Amino acid sequence: MPAERQTETIDGHEVSLSKPDKVMYPDAGYTKADVVGYYRRIAPIILPHLRDRPVTRIRYPNGTGTRPFYEKNAPAGTPDWVRLATLSTPGSSKGRDTADFPVVEDTATLVWLANLAALELHTTQWMIGDDGETRRPDRLVADLDPGEHTGIEDCVEVALLLRERLASDGLTAYAKSSGKKGLHICCPISGEQSDGDVSAYAKALAKELEVERPELVTANMLKKERDGKIFIDWSQNNAAKTTVAPYSLRGLGVPTVSAPMTWDEVEAVRELRFTPDEVFERVDEGGDLWEPMLERGPKVPEVEAPKRRKRAARPRS
Repeated sequence: MPAERQTETIDGHEVSLSKPDKVMYPDAGYTKADVVGYYRRIAPIILPHLRDRPVTRIRYPNGTGTRPFYEKNAPAGTPDWVRLATLSTPGSSKGRDTADFPVVEDTATLVWLANLAALELHTTQWMIGDDGETRRPDRLVADLDPGEHTGIEDCVEVALLLRERLASDGLTAYAKSSGKKGLHICCPISGEQSDGDVSAYAKALAKELEVERPELVTANMLKKERDGKIFIDWSQNNAAKTTVAPYSLRGLGVPTVSAPMTWDEVEAVRELRFTPDEVFERVDEGGDLWEPMLERGPKVPEVEAPKRRKRAARPRS
């Protein structure tokens, strides 16, 4: 009978691994040992994309067939060698003013999180500054979310429209599968503008494509407005939002990965889900397709804020 708990030395740190045979993905029999093995092997590729970014985790302690929970704050028992960043969390649902976010900068931390059944790793669009509070995004993201009665072809069409529109503003777009049913289109940007500036620009682009292709695109967050359309979610550029990291696992019945894709693959795509083994093959053949996302890009164009209407003066009584 396999041991319920074992300890390994990784990066000079002792990492405790528990219940390796516990099934995390019930439809595939994919175990915790498999999850740990995936993150350990993909570590050299994923770690640069996690560097200096606070990580929000989605944990599935009893596997993906059960309800997960989101976690920002470092859990009790966090090893003292895990880097933490104490950041303000205005509007926190937990009522906290701050949270101690893990920052994943080595394989040991990655494996420690995998052992906690943190299957999904979500990061901000900004890196931690010297003061820990300067949140200027160094990447722009548009999450293409297919509504009911749409297909992969519709999602691809919108991705190509968005790539062309971004290019006209001097921005280079890179694509990755969400690991579920959509696509993420991202651009490296300067890190010199506020999240409000970047969000305003992303929203303006989404609205522009909505006007040009109203039968295909919506920039409206309301679920009822998405039927038959691709929702361009521009809101993830807000400093408080996170997006699943490239190469992160997703929490479906079978293990899938949010995998970077070439534009040739996007144009020819018939499937948007990649397994861990397929991701290893892709990395072995072509390396990290998202390596250019690690470099800074240009500023986004400024978008004029809508003018507020002046209220008519009330007559004095």
